[in-house]
Amino acid sequence: MNKNIVVLGGGTGQSVLLKGLKLFPFNISAVVSVADDGRSTGKLRQEFNIPAVGDVRRVLIALSETEDIVEKLVNYRFHTTSDLDGHTVGNILLTALIDICGDLSTGVKQVSKTLKLKGNVLPLTDECVTLMGEMEDGRIIEGEHNITETPGKIKRVFYKDEPTANREVINDILNSDAIILSMGSIYTSVIPNLLCKEVIDAIDKSNAKIIYVCNLFTQPGETDDFKVSDHIKLIDSYLGKKKLDVVITNSEKVDKKLLKRYETTEQKSLVVVDDKNIKIENVSKPLVTLDDNTLKHDNIKLALEIMNILAK
Repeated sequence: MNKNIVVLGGGTGQSVLLKGLKLFPFNISAVVSVADDGRSTGKLRQEFNIPAVGDVRRVLIALSETEDIVEKLVNYRFHTTSDLDGHTVGNILLTALIDICGDLSTGVKQVSKTLKLKGNVLPLTDECVTLMGEMEDGRIIEGEHNITETPGKIKRVFYKDEPTANREVINDILNSDAIILSMGSIYTSVIPNLLCKEVIDAIDKSNAKIIYVCNLFTQPGETDDFKVSDHIKLIDSYLGKKKLDVVITNSEKVDKKLLKRYETTEQKSLVVVDDKNIKIENVSKPLVTLDDNTLKHDNIKLALEIMNILAK
């Protein structure tokens, strides 16, 4: 019998994870945070007062089983001197569907039929939400991209107005065998899914195992000097009664020259797996792949580890 899994996240990390998970016998519900307000998504939000569509677009493509040309079309970004500059076809398509269907969730369901999805894509909410950040020095920053770009350490994130969660998100969490928090920007992609009281209540009521896929690298301004235990502690602080059960970490050695490049050009360092401070089950396996000279999680190995955890 296929396991019901709910994957909470947003951004590139969630998409990478889903590309692997769709190859295995899971019933997948991908819950996407919709607070992004940068680039094409930000322009469309401002003009049409809609939830963020960019991460939804990425996740739709990640779970799609259509031809490569469809992926290229949906992700095609215009480079021009007109108002279309910087927009992707998929973002414009989703914006149109919100207008036609009345909300993002219904629009996503319509386009999902065309893209032949291996699973469901669920926006966390259909409301136009604004992510807020409080910095360690007390400054309050409005907007996801502003939080990311503001120098200093983030103390906490919250919504300007708490949104109403998508009802299907709540139902799928209640009926899930596992809730997986994907790798990705922890403050701006992962935690925004945990800022709804309804979501936390549903997680607490569920019988699901809660699994976190820890990032390979620290993120400048968000998780500088964070070890694996710091990531766990941060996520647990936003969860309710139920906390993380399992963390998945990478044990593979990484080329020192490559690490040096990340440290000097991107101000990122490999997340240290501090076993002594990790109080939950730690599944530590070689999970790295080199893609276009960029270190990423191997999505198939990652999905296999998740299947092994749930098979126990």
